[in-house]
Amino acid sequence: MSVNTTSTRDRYALREGVTCLLTADGALLLDPPKRKDLPALSPNRLQAMRILKAGPLEAEQAADPDVGALLDELTAEGWLATTVRDGDRELYTIRPFTTPPARSADGDPRPDTLSKFALLHRDSDGFVLEHPLSWCDLRVHDARVLALLGGQSPADSGLDPELVARLAQDLRWGGFTVAATDSEDERFTTRSWSAPDLWFHRRSTLGPRTLTWEHFGPTKWAKPSFPQPIARKPAYPGEAVALTAPDLDSLRITDPSLTDVLEDRYSCRAFDEAAPITADQLGELLYRAARTRGVRSAGPGEELVSRPYPSGGSVYELEIYPIIRHVSGLESGMYHYDSFDHVLRPVAPIDSPAVQKLISSTSATLADGGLPQVVLVVAARSGRVMWTYEQVAYASILKHVGVLMQTVYLAATAMGLGTCAQGFSDTAAFVGATGVDELEECNVGSIIIGSPAANAR
Repeated sequence: MSVNTTSTRDRYALREGVTCLLTADGALLLDPPKRKDLPALSPNRLQAMRILKAGPLEAEQAADPDVGALLDELTAEGWLATTVRDGDRELYTIRPFTTPPARSADGDPRPDTLSKFALLHRDSDGFVLEHPLSWCDLRVHDARVLALLGGQSPADSGLDPELVARLAQDLRWGGFTVAATDSEDERFTTRSWSAPDLWFHRRSTLGPRTLTWEHFGPTKWAKPSFPQPIARKPAYPGEAVALTAPDLDSLRITDPSLTDVLEDRYSCRAFDEAAPITADQLGELLYRAARTRGVRSAGPGEELVSRPYPSGGSVYELEIYPIIRHVSGLESGMYHYDSFDHVLRPVAPIDSPAVQKLISSTSATLADGGLPQVVLVVAARSGRVMWTYEQVAYASILKHVGVLMQTVYLAATAMGLGTCAQGFSDTAAFVGATGVDELEECNVGSIIIGSPAANAR
């Protein structure tokens, strides 16, 4: 029997996404792939379903115990959103998106604290409390609830103690709080996950919150309202530096086999300063791994790109910024690789403080704190992905960084060059060096390239 009994303080509504179909004596609730048949309803129950179909149902309209039992059943199965009120003032709404766990019949007397994963933020509808592992969100309507969430003493809240206790029970039921004596940092499984990592994981995968593709994946949600960010980044000013384009037909014959490069690949952390990588080698590597092979139209105002590595939706948001410290035949400095024209375009001088920070961020990766010959700073013009994808955009960017890194590794191994990828860089320094808006283009990784030292492996 459900312990979630109706209260005269509550207001009920079908949760978002639920459709109610009425028959002469029954109802059908649909939220694909879930459904609930309610056949042969009593007149009072049928009237309650009519009210729910049209809008919210006040608890006063459910005085009949039979209707209250129906609301308990629908609430326990996650079909209803429940708003708790203080008189005429709405305090908060529990908005389920999947089936909730059973409520505990006995209240836990221990004080609670918010979970480290709980997130209170503002959206277009006001404040909402979320937890990546919860079955519901808690929409906050009243500042007194915000104060309690912030740690205000219940005695100073101005709320009836019964309502304070109800809030505490609902927070515990939703998984937003943990017992104050139960530290999440004392268990490996909860300490090992940071809040951003767990949120990122749950919001970029299918699961209880996201069951369909309606607002997930390649929906091209922005197409009706915004132009797609152009495929080709506007050129940096300054004289372009031409790069060598290799003879791919010859390489098909002379290159080592795929098995060879896979087995010979390693992360090189020591480089030969006496015989650095050459301009021709760098040009060949960029051509083989990252050039733009072509652009095609996918309809009015939509450009798709082709490069040697894969990219979701063929959007190809990644840009490469080689920082040249020690390359035979090239002046030092930070450049942008124009993958369309296969040229380098100057961005910033080598002695720029921001460029020096980008170089120094590699020292922890290299042997004896050495300096790189070349750093390929990888950036993402995020709008190229975000215009197409919902929820999974940044996750897709990081996957693209991974496949680009592997492609560079394999091409460099085939050429006898040393490579070491980094999953980080100095984001602020990248913005300072390039002058970009971080929300339009952000640093997402880096790859160190050079001629390997004799004892590098």
